[in-house]
Amino acid sequence: MKRRAALKAAGALATGAAWPATHATAGTARVLRYAFQIAETGFDPAQISDLYSRYVTAHIFDAPLAYDHLARPYKLKPSLAAALPDVSADFRVYTIRFRPGIYFADDPAFRGQRRELVAADFAYSIKRIYDPRWKSPSYSLLAENRIQGLQALRDAALAGQPFDYDRPVAGLQVLDRYTLRVELDVPAPRFNYVLAAPDVWGAVAREVVEFYGDEVMAHPVGTGPFRLAEWRRSSRIVLERNPGYREQFYEAEPNADDADGQAVARRLAGRRLPMLDRVEIYIVEENQPRWLAFLNGEHDLLDRVPLDFANVAIPGGRLAPGLARQGVQMFRVLGADVTLTIYNMDDPVVGGYSPERVALRRALNLALDVPAEIRLVRRGQAVPAQTIVPPHTFGYRPGLRTEMGEHSLTRARALLDLFGYVDRDGDGWREQPDGSPITLEISTQPDQITRQFDELTKKNLAALGIGVRFKVAKWPENLKAVRAGKFMLWSLGSTAASPDGQQSLERAYGKSIGAQNYARFKRGDFDAIYERMKALPDDPSRQALFDEANRIFVAYAPYRVHVHRIITDLAWPWLIGYRRPTVWNRFWEYLDVDPALRPAA
Repeated sequence: MKRRAALKAAGALATGAAWPATHATAGTARVLRYAFQIAETGFDPAQISDLYSRYVTAHIFDAPLAYDHLARPYKLKPSLAAALPDVSADFRVYTIRFRPGIYFADDPAFRGQRRELVAADFAYSIKRIYDPRWKSPSYSLLAENRIQGLQALRDAALAGQPFDYDRPVAGLQVLDRYTLRVELDVPAPRFNYVLAAPDVWGAVAREVVEFYGDEVMAHPVGTGPFRLAEWRRSSRIVLERNPGYREQFYEAEPNADDADGQAVARRLAGRRLPMLDRVEIYIVEENQPRWLAFLNGEHDLLDRVPLDFANVAIPGGRLAPGLARQGVQMFRVLGADVTLTIYNMDDPVVGGYSPERVALRRALNLALDVPAEIRLVRRGQAVPAQTIVPPHTFGYRPGLRTEMGEHSLTRARALLDLFGYVDRDGDGWREQPDGSPITLEISTQPDQITRQFDELTKKNLAALGIGVRFKVAKWPENLKAVRAGKFMLWSLGSTAASPDGQQSLERAYGKSIGAQNYARFKRGDFDAIYERMKALPDDPSRQALFDEANRIFVAYAPYRVHVHRIITDLAWPWLIGYRRPTVWNRFWEYLDVDPALRPAA
């Protein structure tokens, strides 16, 4: 009893006091409580790219289309749209008919009036991505689809003219109150995926943006199932049920052989969405307090079992007997993600395209011991990655083997010796070919598990004769520096946002420098392949282009891919309907919490 009380106190210290119920009494409110491992940056779809901010915006905003929550493989269905878009035979014209009677959440920006969503709102939201004022990380990806006339609007703004939202654009034609026609300069067979991303392309009302201005990151107003109730930056995020949310009912189409999915679909069929009254998110960067908060029932869901506790919670990949006896549910899947070490290609030490710089990066990649990373730090919860393309997306080849998946100190040393990175003064550390010292500066975070990764990296590179120093900052600060090109090396995870693997290759696309291309890599041959892929359907010829792009990526090594993570989530029995999404971020509205099963506080 004393141990449980102590653990409970530790968890409470980590999570803080409960937020009072708003739509039900404290004892009957249906509240989802869990933690993010990394702090958010804000909640304006046009300005964000980090996963945790996108989890929030995905539930506040809506897009024309959505993914079926239980269908595997993926299935698109209408959301704001009344039906799937009408698409021209050449994949250049998409006509979207929006459902009438959908309203934005009430907000002072609307001056007491109920505000219906119309086709012009989505056109405005797309234009915002092109407005240089917002520095949207999503611009490069959307621009690849070449919506007619939008680039000229952006170019005029970059030349000093105000961005003119009222100027007619050929590619965004509002045909009537509820109909939008999108015309593209090039075929885009997968443009429907753009229309299914509420987190970064959700519909925003112009009045809200103009009312809040530069503070719009803190004032998200959408048509989605939840609205922001409280935000303590980097500490706690509280969402509550949107009382004006349209009539939407639980329906899903799990595979016929998906017994668990079929059971969930039967149990929740016909329930009005969202089923939750509130969602409370806590930012808990250290693994121990996050684990303890779940263990004590203070969190309903454990989003990713912390690596430090994998051997305790899921020994051998199976739920620990003690947790099973308490009714804990386990959800385990190979993630549609990849972890990366990023090299700044503009850096004078690790960047560049000359043979010696390429040899340095490839040697560093060979020296990084990914099998030890999986065994020692990840506790077996990952598989080696061979390319940047993640599982569950088109372009991924399960049986592929590349140099990115190798660990060989012998080859790494030979490469450095061959290209003049040798120890000239006998101190045990290599110098650059011109004789100047070489020390790598690695941007990193202060949490305990990241320190374990850093210790292994330092050991690997010391064995190669390369010294390192670590520059410690919070994750959002590192992201900001990386986007600005002010770093040498940094590591992060990248999660697929659609079923198409080409979005992962954008990490090396030249026109995405300053956005998703964190390495600032630029080669004409890679860019040409990337652009050709956009217009092709998902067939063998497109897969061949993926293969060629991967060969260039591996050869020039602007990144070191590490692993695809095996993700294991745990949930208490009172959380109903959970299924981890793989390439989208929206799922809270499909969950229920049974207050009768949750123990009293």
